[in-house]
Amino acid sequence: MLVAGIDSSTQSTKVVLCDAADGTVVGRGSAPHPDGTECDPAHWWEALRRAGRGLLRRAAAVGVAAQQHGMVVLDETGKVIRPALLWNDLRSAAQARDLIAERGGPGWWAAETGSVPTPSFTVTKLRWLAEHEPASAARVTRVVLPHDWLSWRLRGGSDDPVTDRGDASGTGYFAVAESRWLPDLAAGALGHQVRLPRVAAPAEVTGETSWRAAVAAGTGDNMGAALGLGARPGDVVVSIGTSGTAFAVSDAPAADVTGAVAGFADATGRFLPLVCTVNAARVLDATARLLGTGPAGLSELALRSGPGAGGLTLLPYLDGERTPDRPEATGVLSGITTSNATPENLARAAVEAVLASLAEAAALLADQGARADRVLLIGGAARAEAVRRLAPGIFGMPVRVPEPEEYVALGAARQAAWALAGTSAPPDWPARPSAEYDADPHPEIRGRHRALREQTTSW
Repeated sequence: MLVAGIDSSTQSTKVVLCDAADGTVVGRGSAPHPDGTECDPAHWWEALRRAGRGLLRRAAAVGVAAQQHGMVVLDETGKVIRPALLWNDLRSAAQARDLIAERGGPGWWAAETGSVPTPSFTVTKLRWLAEHEPASAARVTRVVLPHDWLSWRLRGGSDDPVTDRGDASGTGYFAVAESRWLPDLAAGALGHQVRLPRVAAPAEVTGETSWRAAVAAGTGDNMGAALGLGARPGDVVVSIGTSGTAFAVSDAPAADVTGAVAGFADATGRFLPLVCTVNAARVLDATARLLGTGPAGLSELALRSGPGAGGLTLLPYLDGERTPDRPEATGVLSGITTSNATPENLARAAVEAVLASLAEAAALLADQGARADRVLLIGGAARAEAVRRLAPGIFGMPVRVPEPEEYVALGAARQAAWALAGTSAPPDWPARPSAEYDADPHPEIRGRHRALREQTTSW
C-alpha cells in the first residue's frame, strides 16, 4: 500500500510516494513557487497538482506538511481575501512589539502560549492586516495556515478546515501546554472574532480526497522533518539551510521568557522547542564568492586550516540576526593579521562561525528541559565535508548526518501511513542510512565566538 507526503515550502512543493510499511520512496515530484514574502495560495495548489501528477492518485492516504506561520485569510464563502503573508515577511515587527506590550510583556506570552511572538508569527500579521488593510480585515471570517488550506482543498473544500497542534503552536494564539486555541488573542489582533480550524488528533483521518484516499491531519514543516527523521528525545536536529534551525523532541512544553526558544508542539503529541537563526548557509555562500570559489571549494579550503582558523573569528550576522535578537547587526571579522589572512583561514572561520552560532542557539534548548545526546545534521550545507567534520568538535557531541532526503515530505508521508494504520504510535520506519562523525571538543571556538558577540553588543 502506498502513501504520499507533501512538503509545501516557501520555495517549492515536493511530493514523495512511499511504501506505507517501511517508507521506501517509490516516486518523487516537485514544482516551484513564486519568489517573495507573500503568495496567493492558488500557486501552492497548482504546484501541488504539478508535483503530484502521476503520484497522488496512487496513494491510499495523503499528508501535508507546510511552511509554518503563514496567514491565509478567508471570507464567509471560503474565498481567499488576499495573498498569504509568509513566515519570512517581517513587515509586522512593530505589531509584534505592540502585542507583547499590550498583554503584559514576554513573560505573559511565554506562560500562556509557550512562545513570545516574533514578526513571523501569524498573530502579528493579523494585527498588521487590521492596521494597514482594514477593508480586507473586516471581511475575514476564517484564519487558516498553509497546510490547513491545502489539506482542505485535497478534501474538496466542502467541509470545515482542520489543523494540528504542531502547526497551530506557531500562530501565537494557541495554548501549547493545553492544546487549545486562545481565540480572544486572534480577535484582539484582528479586531473581531474569527473561526479557527478544528485541531485534529495526531493520527486522525480528517476526510477523503476525490479518489478516496484518506487525508491525514497534516502539520508544519519543522514537525514534519522531526517525524521524517524519526527524531527522539535526546536528539537535537540542526538544519543549515537559508536559515538555521535547532530543535529537539521533548516530553515537556517550553516557555522561554526571553523569546529565543519557540515553544512549539510536535506532530505526535509531544513538544518541539525550536531556535532559529537568520544566518546559516548564505554566510558560507557569501564567503565562497569572496574567495572566488563555490561550496566544494570553500569546504576544501576550510579543511586545510586548523581549529580556530589561525586566530580569525567571524561573527556571522551578515543579515542581522534573530538569535540573539539583533535585527540591525552586521558581520564582524576579528583577529586578522598579515600572517593569518589566508583563503584557508577565512574559509575555516566562516564554517566555524555558522556552526558556533547554531551550537550556541541549540544550547538554549537545554534551558527548556530538552536533553541533548547527539546532533542530527540536515540541510543543504550539511553536504559539505568541512561542515560535517567540524560540527562534532564545536557542538561537543557526536553528529549523525542522514543521507540527503526530503525529510519534511517523508514526515508527512509517515503521518499519512499512521492515519491509515490507526495505531497508537507512528509506523516504525527504518532510519535512513547516515554517516557518523565524532571529534575532540573545541570549546575555545565557541568561547571566542561568544566573547566577540558580547564585545559587539553595542556595535
